[in-house]
Amino acid sequence: MTLKVSKKVSGVEYAIRDIVTAARKLELQGRQVDYLNIGDPVQFGFQPPDNVKEALIKAIRDGENYYSASEGIPELREEITKKEKVKGLNVSAENILVTNGVSEGLDMVISSIVEEGDEVLLPGPYYPPYASYVRLHGGIPVEFAVDMQNSKPNIDDIRSKITKKTVAICLISPNNPTGLVFNQKSLKELVDVANENNLYIICDEIYDQIVFDEQFTGIGKVAGDSPVILLNGFSKVHLMSGWRIGYIAFNNSPQLASIQENLPKLARVRISTSLPVQYAALESLRGPQGYISEFVNELKKRRDLVIKRLNSIPGLSCPNPKGAFYAFPKIENNPFSTDEEFVLQLLESKGVLTVHGSGFGKQYGSGHFRLVYLPNLETLDSALNKIEEFMSQ
Repeated sequence: MTLKVSKKVSGVEYAIRDIVTAARKLELQGRQVDYLNIGDPVQFGFQPPDNVKEALIKAIRDGENYYSASEGIPELREEITKKEKVKGLNVSAENILVTNGVSEGLDMVISSIVEEGDEVLLPGPYYPPYASYVRLHGGIPVEFAVDMQNSKPNIDDIRSKITKKTVAICLISPNNPTGLVFNQKSLKELVDVANENNLYIICDEIYDQIVFDEQFTGIGKVAGDSPVILLNGFSKVHLMSGWRIGYIAFNNSPQLASIQENLPKLARVRISTSLPVQYAALESLRGPQGYISEFVNELKKRRDLVIKRLNSIPGLSCPNPKGAFYAFPKIENNPFSTDEEFVLQLLESKGVLTVHGSGFGKQYGSGHFRLVYLPNLETLDSALNKIEEFMSQ
């Protein structure tokens, strides 16, 4: 007889990594797999610049190998403040808390505001850990509709889904998995709805500098003194995914006084974020930024190829993502019973690993799949040939 496991953990899912198990089995059979499932630019040849690597090494050699302050080193918090102020957020270094990636920051925020039965509104489709952390802490994730063609949240749908149990509205812009980027008007409407109902606004801007066709607008531009909690980090734009560093930035709002007093207790309980990595993050903000535009220019070429090819394949359609590095095509007239079965059959038949859309929320993700366009153009073209062959079978 096995010992019991907490019921809370059964609601935790992460389709992006869960699906890898099937790919590993194929590789054990000697099959080659094209991995288009995980949004990690470093795995596809992009690297943090040498000055950032050297900052990490120097910190280690200089003896910066002890526990830092739980909130993060003051210099890094100051530099993060400068970045977020440029984007419009009303923030000071005291409002910044450095975390082990955005995921830890999200866990801290959700555990600080959600109690049994509370509801959190998530943009459909959404990044899976949002729903998992809400469930883990006893809450209920509720998806709201987003117009994928026009990159606009459905405000009427949001209003209809707010109940006495709702505690927060979450948004991810640029979005994972769709690449949608909310404009200033949409952000203002979301903030207004949250304020009308006394809700937290949790905004994830981890892809803030990976935008292609228009300028990015941060939620800080429209936040005023609203209870906005911003999540951001260094994994994507700064190519430091494996070093696991992010941050929470609290808007200067009187409504956030209680959470700002209590959430740092969670930071103290887990001690601190890696000190050498904090010095690397500091250098990534202070040092030359030219590598970011080079990275984004490369991604734009890949996006353009992928979207053109996807929309030329009968049975698939895909809106043009404005940011991040994901495409989220719709499967028209899916011959299989679910999008997950579609993804598994594509893997089995052609050795191309993507992620089923229902893993990003069943209500609005079902009937789609997600792929990353981080590999080089040759690899992407080859993988899309295989997808096209699969669709014509």
